Amino acid sequence: MRKVIPVLVSIIAMLTLAACNNSSASSNSKVVASTKNGEVNKEEFYNKLVSEHGDKVLKDMVYEEVLSEKFSVSDKKVQTKLDKMKEQYGDKFQSVLKQNGFADEAQFKEVIRSSMLKQKAATQGVSVKDEEIKQYYENMKKEFKASHILVKDKKTADEVLKKLENGEEFAKLAKEYSTDKKSANNGGKLGGYTSTGKMVLPFEKAAYNLKVGEVSDPVKTKHGYHVIKVTDKRDKEDTSSIGKFKDMKDQLRQELLNRQANPDNITEIMKNAGVEIKIEELKDQISFEPKSSASK
Repeated sequence: MRKVIPVLVSIIAMLTLAACNNSSASSNSKVVASTKNGEVNKEEFYNKLVSEHGDKVLKDMVYEEVLSEKFSVSDKKVQTKLDKMKEQYGDKFQSVLKQNGFADEAQFKEVIRSSMLKQKAATQGVSVKDEEIKQYYENMKKEFKASHILVKDKKTADEVLKKLENGEEFAKLAKEYSTDKKSANNGGKLGGYTSTGKMVLPFEKAAYNLKVGEVSDPVKTKHGYHVIKVTDKRDKEDTSSIGKFKDMKDQLRQELLNRQANPDNITEIMKNAGVEIKIEELKDQISFEPKSSASK
């Protein structure tokens, strides 16, 4: 349920905000609520919506306006996504919708469509081969222990590799070079056993391809360059939650696509869309840059 709630305010406020925004100036004085102590008119209501929800609502609307020109999501795919959620919640689905303020399934389907548009944009240019899916499925049944040395550039990673080839100890070099101080202080060890979905995908792929005791070539991720050493591998004791490959194939394909999604794709599209915020109060509040970029 927690995943549904964040979009709730947006869609309800979006519909109301749009209706208010389309009203003429003279109709803004129309009363939308009255009490013994006074009245609330459209203009007051609109201003309140702008100040409390305006940045989120308007941003979502602009995203959909721009992305729907470049990408399409079929009604069939939206319905399939909805059907899966219905299956997940069972008899409680309709009550979940009502609890979150959705008048009907049609409203909720628009939220699904918007999410899928962003997903398509972020995964533009990414492809997943059948053999990758099969390997990913097999990896789900196994787990590994690993150590790593994380550095900022390939030149440094190559330097670390050369020292390892010359016989220097992995743990010593981890303490000397690794920018991941938590693991560095433990000789590069990353803790206990781990498996699919726990590490960034390039790290995970490299680790599964290594034999116990082997060291990888430099592996580039969003964190930097990793030199990885696998220290143990084993089959998972419990694989009961893993279904048959034929039943999971489509799900795993989408999971691999999502794990390779690039938010910069969306940022670039929005930069080229000529977006101009016309509401003065919101100009400084709305940005289409990824949050992470602000901290870099």
